[in-house]
Amino acid sequence: MEKNIDVLQHWLTEEAIDACLITNPENVAYFSGYVSEPHERVLALAVFQEAEPFLFVPGLEIEDVKGGDWSHPVYGYSDIENPWEIITSQLKNRASLSNLAVEKGHMTVERYEILQSLLPDSAFANAEEKIQMIRLIKTPEELQILKEAALLADYAVEVGVSEIAEGKTEAEIVAKIEFEMKKKGVTAMSFDTMVLTGKNGALPHGTPGDTKIQKGDLVLFDLGVVHKGYCSDITRTVAFGDISAEQEKIYQTVLEAQEAAVAAVQAGKTAKDIDLTARNIIAEAGYGDYFPHRLGHGLGASVHEFPSITETNEMPLQTNMVFTIEPGIYVPEVAGVRIEDDIVVTENGCTVLTEYPKGLQVIR
Repeated sequence: MEKNIDVLQHWLTEEAIDACLITNPENVAYFSGYVSEPHERVLALAVFQEAEPFLFVPGLEIEDVKGGDWSHPVYGYSDIENPWEIITSQLKNRASLSNLAVEKGHMTVERYEILQSLLPDSAFANAEEKIQMIRLIKTPEELQILKEAALLADYAVEVGVSEIAEGKTEAEIVAKIEFEMKKKGVTAMSFDTMVLTGKNGALPHGTPGDTKIQKGDLVLFDLGVVHKGYCSDITRTVAFGDISAEQEKIYQTVLEAQEAAVAAVQAGKTAKDIDLTARNIIAEAGYGDYFPHRLGHGLGASVHEFPSITETNEMPLQTNMVFTIEPGIYVPEVAGVRIEDDIVVTENGCTVLTEYPKGLQVIR
């Protein structure tokens, strides 16, 4: 990810900021290629205008870093050392630190105050917005990885649909999906896999459990995988046996809204334009009150990243932005339907990364 570090260094020079200390593990992975979940321990990447960047990791991860693609210095610390004293010492060795950029939206108050106490003469800038903008436009390499992640998600849905049977529980199907993903080399899902049947489908962020699938249910799958540090996110809803006329109307309304929104995407349109394309179709069908969330979200090294595709966001779409389009209708006691694809903005439209069929699929 050397190119991404170059962009950040250029920003530091333009803004006359001496250094940037990145502590969000997702951003560390994005700029360094090193993926880690440090839990309560400290993980950081320091980037400077000209000096060589360095990684700072828990001591038990030093060999992991050396076995990867990171070619710059790496420092570690033991559980009895103060990591912030080591970090600030290394920062001071490389720059004057009259000002330092950090991710204010991610850093805890406690950590921020520790840095302030160790760097009393430094001013602190916010790197959050710049990092978001760097991550916004995907490179060809990133797009290829995202496509691979999307195809794995397609396969995961295929596995889940093939497991549908009367009396089988949501949790049993989740277990099968994730087992098959591990066989494909997937080490992590993008988020907790959702398989929701019957009334549970009307819970947009429901939790799979011991509810058994029954004939006449709509079964909702929402899942994604982490592949080479990048996430996919897909939702499909299928019918198990014959469903009611209202359930079918809800499904076809969501499908129409989703396909219209996908067709509306192109560079220069706004996020608002795309959201309202779907939202208006759902409202005109009488289900506006049952679509309670944004149309989509950015996708990349994080499963939910900048920007939000909402009815108030007037941000113009740019070529090679990647985001989800996922309208849904959730009517308690009746049905929950959501259909979601991952898309890449192009000059004259978009490329849909996820390919699992969207027409109403009835499992007999």
